[in-house]
Amino acid sequence: MIVAAYNEEFEVIDPTIQSVADTHYDNKKIVMVLAYEERGGPEIEKTALRLQKKYEDTFMEFQIIKHPRDLPDEVVGKGGNITYAGLQMQEWFKKQNIAYKDVLVTTLDSDNRPHVHYFDYMTYEYVVNEDRKHLAYQPIALFFNNIWDVPAPMRVVATGNTFWNIISSMRPHIMRNFASHSQPMEALVEMKWWSTRTVVEDGHHFWRSYFWFNGNYSVHPLYIPIYQDAVLDSTYLKTLKAQFIQLRRWMYGASDIPYIASHVFTKNRRVPFWPAFVWFIRALDGYVTAASVSIIVAFGAWVPLLINSEAYNNVVAHQLPDAVSLIQRIALIGLIVLVFLAFKMLPPRPERYKRHRTVGMVLQWVLMPITAIGYLSMAALNAQARLFMGRYLTKFDVTAKETIASRERARAASKK
Repeated sequence: MIVAAYNEEFEVIDPTIQSVADTHYDNKKIVMVLAYEERGGPEIEKTALRLQKKYEDTFMEFQIIKHPRDLPDEVVGKGGNITYAGLQMQEWFKKQNIAYKDVLVTTLDSDNRPHVHYFDYMTYEYVVNEDRKHLAYQPIALFFNNIWDVPAPMRVVATGNTFWNIISSMRPHIMRNFASHSQPMEALVEMKWWSTRTVVEDGHHFWRSYFWFNGNYSVHPLYIPIYQDAVLDSTYLKTLKAQFIQLRRWMYGASDIPYIASHVFTKNRRVPFWPAFVWFIRALDGYVTAASVSIIVAFGAWVPLLINSEAYNNVVAHQLPDAVSLIQRIALIGLIVLVFLAFKMLPPRPERYKRHRTVGMVLQWVLMPITAIGYLSMAALNAQARLFMGRYLTKFDVTAKETIASRERARAASKK
């Protein structure tokens, strides 16, 4: 286990490590690594040492590894941190005479909490798949850890992301690495771990693996959850901003399009052309769709009337808004089903909230058109505009991970 941390508080990281300790898997077969950033400051080092002291006898091994700042050939990002930790642990396993093929590496963000049967399930899938070296194992990310605590727009975004992950798991032919995933150490050592040159290390890792293994690589779904936090910062406005920055970072995966093209449209191609070409089209379509589909659904029916004066004399152009409106009303059936399922999936309401909070969990869905356009489409357009204009993202913007406890401490400190 490699848990990546930057400057998160003890209250954020501790539940993650505790959730690993509470799984039904034998803890003495788990090596826990807390990979933290030197640039996170002295507080994260204190937190790392505190966690190491708490859990030093819980696992087979508990190590804390500090990623030095400003290493050559690295952007500021998670990829450099977990790669540095992986390289250190590679030597540790070698000294322990443990074969790399007998080790599965799982990466977790500091707020990720695996299901109690996650490691049992993952181990089973690793054993039964013969070509196990060329597989990554992808659980379903559910953004429900703190769903009751975050503002309504963030709840809509988080629930939408959750359902997208569930739907993607049912279409394994299009799955790519996302956030937490597991992969054989044998493959990671051969590939020299993750990329240290990209701010989107998870999605880019799929393409690196796909081309490294000459197309013989795929992501295998694990139908079991990894619970994650929805975006929450210290204030409402900071939370709104942090959500946009997180989605922009995800959408910056569009930077992989030229990387894919350079490996597909070349005479030195190492992968079969047609399968790789299909992957290229899927990736291109995915990012174009993310930037445009919400805007098209909301305003596309009126475009002919706005851009062509002669369209006012066209019956079809006048009927198009009515036709789209009818389709949207029919599509509301799907939204109602989504709201029902989302409500059923919610964790129990914390005692600190009154029952009217539950009503808000239903009413929040009126914000869906706003979040779809204002967050998903605008974040994708922002990321793609940066690529178009050469204003590249050069660092990993860490998503704030506030907790109710840390908020209360901050309020108490401000009163003093």
